[in-house]
Amino acid sequence: MSVKNADFILLDYSCSVKESGDVIETTSETISKAKNLYKEGTTYEPLFVVVGEGWVPKGLDESLVGLEIGTAKSIEVAPEKAYGERDPSKVRLLPLRRFRNEGVAPVPGASIQIDGKTATVRAVGAGRVQVDYNHALAGKTLIYEATVTKIVEDKLEKLKSIVHKIIPSVDIGKFILEIGDKSLKVEIPEEAFYLEGLQILKRAIATDVLKFNPELESINFLEVVKKPKTTEGQPEAK
Repeated sequence: MSVKNADFILLDYSCSVKESGDVIETTSETISKAKNLYKEGTTYEPLFVVVGEGWVPKGLDESLVGLEIGTAKSIEVAPEKAYGERDPSKVRLLPLRRFRNEGVAPVPGASIQIDGKTATVRAVGAGRVQVDYNHALAGKTLIYEATVTKIVEDKLEKLKSIVHKIIPSVDIGKFILEIGDKSLKVEIPEEAFYLEGLQILKRAIATDVLKFNPELESINFLEVVKKPKTTEGQPEAK
């Protein structure tokens, strides 16, 4: 079975920069450890993608069409279909006092937020800081070693994949989803109650679910607090 546009897929991949050969991103825990990319607490698993939706760089997105499940492929993505060409006008010199006034200590190589945008500190001189608003991968050709591990076809699994994409830090098995005629009920587990921006996350889930399931008219989110289980014959701890 080959991938078509609009398919829901699970994608295993490792991405490297062609110019240097450095692996910069991977869905494999083994590779992440071998390349010193491993981050404690990160779940390494195939990436959920709806083909053609722009969830991955354009060149990779386009190349997914026609791939066979389980067949590895090397995909080269030029800058114009990845993160764009470098724009020299996005490299600026800013006064050092501006950073001091905001309590920020600029360090070369650091990623910072300034003027509401993300920038990389390139150099710190006498009273001035050179910052680069280009994406860190701008101007780079990327090589993806990619394998489509599955085309998701079951409706409930598609819905769970959307929820998991937006709230990956909580085990998707702890969410309870019930599909009605024109509605979806999503019971949110207690582990998710205190996630930062939970209301925004719920809105993002609703947006994607309704986009890809036009037959649904509403989504009900339930936040249920369950009574703690106790050992038989013993009172609950107070």
